[in-house]
Amino acid sequence: MDGLVSNIGLIAGVAGSGVSAKTIVVTGFAGLVAGAISMALGEYTSVRTQTEQVAAEVAKERRELERNPEVETDELAHMWMARGLPDELAHEVAKIVHSNPEEALRVHAQEELGVDPHEQPSPWTAAISSFLCFAVGALMPLLPYLFGSEQLWPALLAGGLGLFAAGALVARFTRRKWWLSGLRQFLLGAAAAGATYLIGTLIGGAAGI
Repeated sequence: MDGLVSNIGLIAGVAGSGVSAKTIVVTGFAGLVAGAISMALGEYTSVRTQTEQVAAEVAKERRELERNPEVETDELAHMWMARGLPDELAHEVAKIVHSNPEEALRVHAQEELGVDPHEQPSPWTAAISSFLCFAVGALMPLLPYLFGSEQLWPALLAGGLGLFAAGALVARFTRRKWWLSGLRQFLLGAAAAGATYLIGTLIGGAAGI
């Protein structure tokens, strides 16, 4: 979705200024590469920071388990008691869990931090998937130009179809009406293209392009 909206807007803005189709293609590919790299770096940094933060919290929890096992066992029992488990049973289960240090660490991380230390997302997977998704989306409005078109409307049509399809696909997860979700994304993309086209026209006119 980001790649589609970004490059549809970029292409519309550049085309609005009155430049040649060749310039639009070069600009579109520059936007594709720059945007895909930016998305990949941003996603890598975000996920890497998240995993490092979790690792730091888990390391802190490990130290507390090593230094104060009785306190941590009692803390775990009280968490389960607060959820309705009988006192005696909660303490018994907590002691059994703490007989295995790694399992105790996993349970404390889940109960206190809401994470599983052994199932953290990969920054590289996030970065590569973001790069590819952005690039695929950004390529769609460029396809008509690559096949020889020198007009803007086929690019807008290709991008609009891509936006509608992406919105309809999202509806599978949100359980909204597919056509309504697709139409919403189409209209948002159209608004972005309209705004950048107008700006491109104004700048092109002012610059005498």
